[in-house]
Order: sequence, then C-alpha cells, then structure tokens
Amino acid sequence: MDNESNSGEPEKKHIGSDLVIPAAALAFTLYYFSTIIDSPWTAQVSAFFIGAVLIALIGAFVIYSLLSIRRGEADLGFQRLTEPLSFMPRRAALFALTIFFIFFVEWGGFTITTFIFLSGAMLLLSRGRNWKFILALSAVLAIGGYFLFVYAFEVRFPKGPFELMMAQVL
Repeated sequence: MDNESNSGEPEKKHIGSDLVIPAAALAFTLYYFSTIIDSPWTAQVSAFFIGAVLIALIGAFVIYSLLSIRRGEADLGFQRLTEPLSFMPRRAALFALTIFFIFFVEWGGFTITTFIFLSGAMLLLSRGRNWKFILALSAVLAIGGYFLFVYAFEVRFPKGPFELMMAQVL
C-alpha cells in the first residue's frame, strides 16, 4: 500500500480512533481524583502526581494529533477502530472481559477477578498459545498485586474468597 489515493494525493491518516483510549484515560483520571478526596494526604499526593503526568502525556498526544490534522496529514476518522472486521470479535470479547471484571470484582474480590481477567485477555490475544505460561503469569501477577496493594499498602480493594482466606492465614 503506497498511502496515496487515486488522485495522487497522500492519503490522510485516520486518527480519531487513536484518541479513544486517551479520552477514556482522562475521564478515569478525573474520576479517580474525585475518589481520593477523603484519602490520607500521602495517597492524594501520589495520586495527583501520577494523574498529572498522565494528563500531561494526554495533552501532548492531543496537541500532536491536532497539529497533524492542521497540516492535512490526518483527519478524525474512526475507520481504524472497526477495521479490519476480522478483529472485531476479539475486540468485543476483550470489552466483555472488561465489563465482567467491573461487575464481578465486588463478588469475586480483587485477586480472583484479576486472575480471570488477565488470563482471559492474554489467552484471547494470543489465541490460546502458551496457555500454561499465561495461567502461571496471571496467577503470579494477581497474587503479587494482592501482596503489594492489599497486604503491603493496605488498599481497600473488594474482598472475595481469596482475600478472606488470606486474612485467616496471615
């Protein structure tokens, strides 16, 4: 593909779809800021620092995108979000996994739902290859996340069967 249209003009890059994740990240960061108001000041400072860096990176990306549009190199088309159509089932499944995580984390707890989400997402994206490694890696990451966030930092994530069992053991 030579990136030129039939008229000999260079084809514009469709960057609208590239702005979806930064927009979602900005919305999440602003939501996160609203949830830390009653947290200890150390948590607020850390959250604000990380959020400010994320917002600065989003701002830089948006400015770069707007400059590309202004130069005529790009437009706000969303074609890349839906193409190729063969990727849509995996994208929909990944979206469903994310929704599953959001709705079931309260019942399953942080560790179990994180394990299910990571395993499912990596198996989906790798098309099932290296499934033993993926399951082991997901278990290590989920349990590591438990020890780091729940046990070491005492973050109040939703408690499920694993967290309740570990509270009895530890």
